[in-house]
Amino acid sequence: MEQLLKELKEIIDASENIVFFGGAGVSTESGIPDFRSVDGLYNQKYDYPPETILSHTFYRRNPEEFFRFYRDKMLFPDAVPNAAHRRLAEWEAQGKLKAVITQNIDGLHQKAGSKNVLELHGSVLRNYCERCHRFYDLSHIQDLEGVPQCACGGNIKPDVVLYEEGLDQDTVSRAVSAIRAADVLIVGGTSLAVYPAAGLIDYYRGNKLILINKTPTPRDAQANLMVQGSIGEIFAAL
Repeated sequence: MEQLLKELKEIIDASENIVFFGGAGVSTESGIPDFRSVDGLYNQKYDYPPETILSHTFYRRNPEEFFRFYRDKMLFPDAVPNAAHRRLAEWEAQGKLKAVITQNIDGLHQKAGSKNVLELHGSVLRNYCERCHRFYDLSHIQDLEGVPQCACGGNIKPDVVLYEEGLDQDTVSRAVSAIRAADVLIVGGTSLAVYPAAGLIDYYRGNKLILINKTPTPRDAQANLMVQGSIGEIFAAL
């Protein structure tokens, strides 16, 4: 591990064009569980799997149950950035990191100080009225019960990408451009199993693809450097 960290640090120190692509593993170290992990509490309270509840169809057909799950399992306003979030923000401030591309919806990268964050799946911090398009912050969703409604009478929807919904094409385009232009691409805290997001790394044209994850991924053979372990601990050691 020590040798891998040394190699990783040398690559980062020598680069001025790093892009980071991250997944749920970056947030779990801040105490935000991966919603796909089914625990005992989940089994007691919900009749459907998370992927069903978080689908566009379910949101339309059963918004009350959607918001019950959403408030219970998807909102963590007291979570704080971990060492990975903080280190990425430092690199950006130094001019080394050009973009953070994240599948997470918790806003922790911005809370840590990162500016150029491309949120592929949206953010729980933003919510909008489906009728008049007025925006509401997270506290508004938390404070209301049932299906949140705007003053105009329209339903308020979280600005997150549900299953069956497409990614925002402007965000995808910016992510592709950043990855194509990157000297170093660090992929961390993701199993690279969720598409189309995982397919974005195919746009990388460089020879410094770094994979950091606790478990193996389908792309391990493509990596120029692979470090297995806690991303927070690894970034703290750099």
